[in-house]
Amino acid sequence: MFESLKKAFSKLVDKVAYKELTEKNLENVLFDFELDLISADIASNVARDITTRIKNRLKGQLVRRFTDIKNIIRNVLREELESILNVGDLDLISLAMQRKTENIENKEGKWRPFVIVFLGPNGCGKTTTIAKLAYKMKQNNLSVVLACSDTFRAGAIEQLKKHAQKLKIHMIKREYGADPASVGFDAITHATAKKKDVVLIDTAGRLGTDMDLIGEMKKIVRVTSPDVRCLVVDALMGNDLVTQAEMFGGEVGIDCSILTKVDADVKGGAAITLCYITKKPISYIGVGQKYEDLIKFDPSWFIKKVLGL
Repeated sequence: MFESLKKAFSKLVDKVAYKELTEKNLENVLFDFELDLISADIASNVARDITTRIKNRLKGQLVRRFTDIKNIIRNVLREELESILNVGDLDLISLAMQRKTENIENKEGKWRPFVIVFLGPNGCGKTTTIAKLAYKMKQNNLSVVLACSDTFRAGAIEQLKKHAQKLKIHMIKREYGADPASVGFDAITHATAKKKDVVLIDTAGRLGTDMDLIGEMKKIVRVTSPDVRCLVVDALMGNDLVTQAEMFGGEVGIDCSILTKVDADVKGGAAITLCYITKKPISYIGVGQKYEDLIKFDPSWFIKKVLGL
């Protein structure tokens, strides 16, 4: 996992530690480092900015030898990664449990389910991720309603229905071609009437550059007024991740993201690119096919992993 990124950081540390660096040498070393970051799936503009920031911090320090130079460069790298990845924390389980408590204590009796709309391109594992999160919600004694607002993709309703049956969760659906926003609205109405805690709304996954899809997403968000707009993207998307994150973030707006297929990510740059572009936290990462394989994203764990600490 993350082998390319680990190698990029390791190479930089070794080059800095074992060379008598002048300012010119530092330029050459960091140029190679920037290329290594791009090879590790970090977007080129992100790689350039990271490299520039590191260069500015190291200039003037590395023209003479330090006995503990490896720790110095590792600390610089760690601090730069922390500045990118520590963009807040959005714990969806905690927020849903907090809403449940508020509903129970509400003397006026108005029940407000916690609503999450999931956005993302086709093939990113969005529907499976929703099922995994529904499983985690159930494990925390939260009642869940699934809404299949993907009325576009053939098999989408059947796929979500299969998960709903396995998890013993109620699902709201309509026929293919129906208005996706109305499905989400119906799910919220049902959850309010039945005093269900959470509504998870699945949406159509086409490319973020599809303006018809973007219009559809905007309408779903406008009609359902979700508490959280969650972007689901695939760690193996490469540079396309930038396009999707910018488009969904800029046009629809997102509050957090979930990164899928992290267990298969040998490069490692996706998490850095995603946080840098969106300036929003990664709430969870997918690390396998089972319902249990959705874990909370911990920036400290990721940084230790890629820096070999």
